[in-house]
Amino acid sequence: MFTGIITDIGTVSSVEIRGDMRARVVCHYEMSGVDLGASISCDGVCLTVVDKGPDWFDVDISAETLSKTNIGANGWAAGKRLNLERALKVGDELGGHIVSGHVDGVATIEEMHTEGDSTRITFRAPDALARFIAPKGSVALNGTSLTVNEVAGATFGINVIPHTQEVTTWGNAKTGDAVNLEIDTLARYVARLAEAG
Repeated sequence: MFTGIITDIGTVSSVEIRGDMRARVVCHYEMSGVDLGASISCDGVCLTVVDKGPDWFDVDISAETLSKTNIGANGWAAGKRLNLERALKVGDELGGHIVSGHVDGVATIEEMHTEGDSTRITFRAPDALARFIAPKGSVALNGTSLTVNEVAGATFGINVIPHTQEVTTWGNAKTGDAVNLEIDTLARYVARLAEAG
């Protein structure tokens, strides 16, 4: 489990196809404190550390994950910057919202403009996920916990404040980008309960 509060920006240093895809991510984490088998959210995708060094870790990415995330849509290559978050520990501050790292689909940035000091971004969600997104609700976008401002059909808007742009990859976002979308877990369960009657 994660909170959607990004704690580092990593950089993909290499990618190798060996059945699954293996990627090496360079980071600022003290890797001596990260166990093999630990989970790290990489742009919102919960991935398992399978090897590590003093300032890097390797993850394996399955075909299923490639098909459901922007890793497959955009392709990871050397130099790709990633929002990183280590797994939540009991007793940690929950500053964002509960995020599983299980990406539901890929949204697309449709429009961006400056609004005060912030950047207003409009996204198009996959039709099947749009009903789970509510005004003033939470979503995780590329692993970042963000508040939804408004919803119109399959589009929704958020504001990214300057601090978030500085400490995440959102400062480099552009129109047309494919973004990992995880809907709020609570919304998923409420919808399922409603379907069940």
